[in-house]
Amino acid sequence: MKQMVSAKAFFGIGMALLAVLAHPAVATAGSGIEQRIERIQDSLLPPVLVQGESTPVTSLTARMQALHVPGVSIAVIHGGKLEWARGFGVTKIGGPPVTPETLFQAASISKPVTTLAVLSLVQSGKLDLDTDVNQYLKTWKLPADEFTQQSKVTLRGLLTHSAGITVHGFPGYAAGAPIPSLIQVLNGEPPANSPAIRVDTVPGKTWRYSGGGFVIAQQVLTDVTGVAFPKLMHDLILGPLRMTYSSYDQPLPPKLLPHAATPYRADETAVPGGPHVYPELGPAGLWTTPSDLAKYAIGIQEALSGKSSRPLSAATARAMLVPAYNQQAIGLVVGGSTARKYFNHGGANFGYRCFLVAYQDSDGVAVMTNSDNGDRLIGEIVRTIAHEYAWPDYSPPVRTLAAIDPKSFDPRVGAYRFESGATVTFWRDGEHFKNRIFGQQVVEMFPTDEHEFFEKVVDARWIFPTADHLTVTLHQNNREQVVKRLGDVEGRAALDFSMATEKRFLDQTAAPDSEAALRRLITGLANGTPNYDEMVPAFADVNRRELPMLQAAITRLGPVQSMSFKGVGAAGEDIYNIQFEHGSSEFRILLEVDGRIHGAEFSP
Repeated sequence: MKQMVSAKAFFGIGMALLAVLAHPAVATAGSGIEQRIERIQDSLLPPVLVQGESTPVTSLTARMQALHVPGVSIAVIHGGKLEWARGFGVTKIGGPPVTPETLFQAASISKPVTTLAVLSLVQSGKLDLDTDVNQYLKTWKLPADEFTQQSKVTLRGLLTHSAGITVHGFPGYAAGAPIPSLIQVLNGEPPANSPAIRVDTVPGKTWRYSGGGFVIAQQVLTDVTGVAFPKLMHDLILGPLRMTYSSYDQPLPPKLLPHAATPYRADETAVPGGPHVYPELGPAGLWTTPSDLAKYAIGIQEALSGKSSRPLSAATARAMLVPAYNQQAIGLVVGGSTARKYFNHGGANFGYRCFLVAYQDSDGVAVMTNSDNGDRLIGEIVRTIAHEYAWPDYSPPVRTLAAIDPKSFDPRVGAYRFESGATVTFWRDGEHFKNRIFGQQVVEMFPTDEHEFFEKVVDARWIFPTADHLTVTLHQNNREQVVKRLGDVEGRAALDFSMATEKRFLDQTAAPDSEAALRRLITGLANGTPNYDEMVPAFADVNRRELPMLQAAITRLGPVQSMSFKGVGAAGEDIYNIQFEHGSSEFRILLEVDGRIHGAEFSP
């Protein structure tokens, strides 16, 4: 289950959309394809459909306005070809419309494209996936430590996020800020705004997402070839795949800036100075379009089928998509509920959100937005396209609603715990049965029968299989999770706290200790000495890992001048506006029943 409250700095955006304009390409008016496009843009589907109920649909225009997303670009693959591409909305408020040629930052979708370059050099014998990367690194070496003595870091480990490498992601550098060299990024040296990229767990033992690993892969590619990374990527991948509108140049050359969508923040303003610069090219530096990402996907599809060996052979393409850790393959995530398997990757840079998914045989979609609010919209677009094209995955499921006596909910009321430690509470509100996974908003459940309940706001099913109600099974994202009922005392406290949290949300009143806890957290981060005992373990782990980045962000703001309560979010988090010496920022904090900090986020 996703976490509503992040344990790291949050970068959110939003804006008021003034107009939504559509710019056609590929599809022609009056064609069957055009009719498909019209159905998609006029009727975005909800996460779940209910048998016998009218389907609540909304237009793309309405959803862009509601979610404050200024511009969207979409490209659809069908039958192994780019069937249509279209832009919606505007590149900036008051500016020109988005077209299929509008450039967006691909963010982490840069990673699977970078992966192709690595595999291309593996094919040519210049690299080996299972060799110690220090044998390839020349201008910088990965420092040895107690973990690398047990197992070496390899390109396979870097590309599958299993090399034990630190640094999840990168915030980029605002316009006018000093830009570090790649060596400075690797070492976490000023003006780098991210910690040093190091090994802190035994390589090959566990999966942990690491943008830092792809920075090392970037250094390997440049050291082995002696070619600047943007040119290398053009020559090896972008050019052969005819990704005409794609570039790893950071910052974007001035002549291309007019073609780039402006990124927007949650306070309804454009990112100051425009797009952030990402010297971490391998994991985050690609500028592209959905049509070019579709060409990337089609290139893999054609390699798998043997139609083309540009840029990979069929054998290499197949090996790339073999799962290494759960659904993590080499550079991509793989999945599929039927014999048709897909590969995908998402991306999130400052002011941009994007997603690519494609089946191995044919079909797929790439969606890019210039808003940090783009994630929800992308999900709605993808599931509507999946429904339109009858994909076996991503389409909203159809559920059957049964008539159940609300009193039958009562034995299920209580608190349960996931293996991860997260708590979920269930209670009856009149004729309604609700749940809250702590850190998320309250969700109503609807009965399929006496034992199974589904949600409408997300595709999730809860099954109460036993008469004693000691366990509940959650089915979501092709995964089962069993939660166990808490004892009477602990369970009652958790349920009371959850319901009190909902009352605080309805009344918009702050938790008694949230302001004091937030002040202590900010002071601790600024001093580099946060009190980890005041945090739940997961939040403490992230703060330890990202402390240099968080400390730098807080320090830049200066001392706290004033703090004012703004309200309570749907997840129960208290929202404060804090005036610092050098600016203001919105902070959110969520406390556990025992007063420890469950999570916090802020916009620096």
